[in-house]
Amino acid sequence: MVKKIKTAFFCSNCGYETPKWLGRCPSCKEWNTFVEEKISTASNKSLPGTLLPSSKQKPVRLAEIIPIDELRVKMPSSELNRVLGGGLVAGSITLIGGEPGIGKSTLLLQNILSIRGRTILYVSGEESASQLKLRADRLGKISDNTFILCETSLENIFTQIEKVNPGLLIVDSIQTIATDTIESAAGSVSQVRECAAALLRYAKTSGTPVILVGHINKEGSIAGPKVLEHIVDTVLQFEGDRQYLFRIVRAIKNRFGSTSEIGIYEMVERGLREVKNPSEMLLSQNRVEDMSGIAIGTSVEGIRPFMIETQALVSTAAYGTPQRSVTGFDSRRLNMLLAVLEKRAKFRLGQKDVFLNIAGGVKVTDPALDLAVVSAIMSSNFDVTLPSSAVMVGEVGLSGEIRTVTRIEQRVEEAAKLGFETIYIPYGNLKGAQDKYKIKIVEVRKIEDLFRHLFNG
Repeated sequence: MVKKIKTAFFCSNCGYETPKWLGRCPSCKEWNTFVEEKISTASNKSLPGTLLPSSKQKPVRLAEIIPIDELRVKMPSSELNRVLGGGLVAGSITLIGGEPGIGKSTLLLQNILSIRGRTILYVSGEESASQLKLRADRLGKISDNTFILCETSLENIFTQIEKVNPGLLIVDSIQTIATDTIESAAGSVSQVRECAAALLRYAKTSGTPVILVGHINKEGSIAGPKVLEHIVDTVLQFEGDRQYLFRIVRAIKNRFGSTSEIGIYEMVERGLREVKNPSEMLLSQNRVEDMSGIAIGTSVEGIRPFMIETQALVSTAAYGTPQRSVTGFDSRRLNMLLAVLEKRAKFRLGQKDVFLNIAGGVKVTDPALDLAVVSAIMSSNFDVTLPSSAVMVGEVGLSGEIRTVTRIEQRVEEAAKLGFETIYIPYGNLKGAQDKYKIKIVEVRKIEDLFRHLFNG
């Protein structure tokens, strides 16, 4: 029988299918996302890992279901375990994405080479076996229970899975895998969707945890259809600037744990090293005492507080139109804070350039860093050095008030542990028991109160 080949258009964002090209996707409302792909109409061959649904399944009352504790595979990296919620859950499928060269393969390889008592199959569609061996030698780890398979055909991968029977499967990357049942090229919307679905069925039926590595697009999100993120159980984002040493693993989606935890690594010669105390790493050890425009704030990711150095530079606009340059912080929030300083505190910054940088190459979204940002800006504007032993914590409202923040106890304890002498917090945020901390606590209601303490009126 001759296959009838026809084409269809798929939305690269959500996977919506249509027989003709559309400018805007009816499903996700995105523009210019449709791509043309060849599809086969006569192929009824089932995909690998496919199991027909059982006709004996019946609805069960929710109250009658007995919950079962998830069996987890502990990873050698405690930072990765924290982000995963305690380890890899048996039968789960995890997707980890990041920029090229950020260290995704290095992170996975140095973890699996330290796992003992479990057979591991590492499927690589991008690197040869000799390249992976050179990387393993550089990491200084050798494992007898790790098998390397350089293959891009999904059918051949499942053939080798039956022979090896792994306890952990890693596919690097999902965009390079293709199945013969679909005519389109590897990396297309339909190929990524069907290959991921087949691997999901394999994970659920065999109880084997599966880790997928995914590429990201120019917007920073994981490439391929959005349905890929819906299929998997956990989505991890491996981010960081390659010009800096630090890398951050962040959970975007996690069905078995929290999405507010992060893991911090430092890129060294022999791979990735866990950063146990990020506060000491993110603070300048050689800070000059008479340097203005630097303020220390705290940020919390999950239950983990760490200190962050905020750097600002304010100068007269040289070309008429003032510049606003931001690194590691939300530029729109900076504009809001500048407007508050202009309107509420009567500081004239409209004709000045403002440059803001979060030291260490990290990206911060915690609103509790607002107080440190405005302090650094005003320190640079007045060219007055802030006390190096002071920490600022608080969210700035549109009326200039200092709003309360979450986990204030952990922030105060972290500042006291690192030897800071004074911490400025929102008024009424820390209710009672202030004497138990070995640090001076100053409560402020408005930004004018903070500036009065810092700049003596």
